[in-house]
Amino acid sequence: QVQLVESGGGWVQAGGSLRLSCAASGGTFSSYAMGWFRQAPGKERQFVAAIRWSGSSIYYADSVKGRFTISRDNAKNTGYLQMNSLKPEDTAVYYCAASDGIYYSDSKYDYWGQGTQVTVSS
Repeated sequence: QVQLVESGGGWVQAGGSLRLSCAASGGTFSSYAMGWFRQAPGKERQFVAAIRWSGSSIYYADSVKGRFTISRDNAKNTGYLQMNSLKPEDTAVYYCAASDGIYYSDSKYDYWGQGTQVTVSS
């Protein structure tokens, strides 16, 4: 059983940056793929990025490609999402999740954090 805790969310002006962290405990974090998802008010949760357990494969949603960078440090049991050039449309609750593989569908992820709010003002 893996527990995930996100941090690093907050308020930022458009064009700014934030770095989200996802701290894992209670399991072998290094054996799981990690994904980031987000959910804006009134919208479905959407895929943002995912990284294989080894870091050898990385995938991004088209909407964040070139602006966001996903990474992980298995020695620290922590994953990251560096978000640059933020836009108001990036405003959402951001969740990290763990799974046995990389998937675009949130239904494939077994473990979830509680989420962290990111608000980007114009």
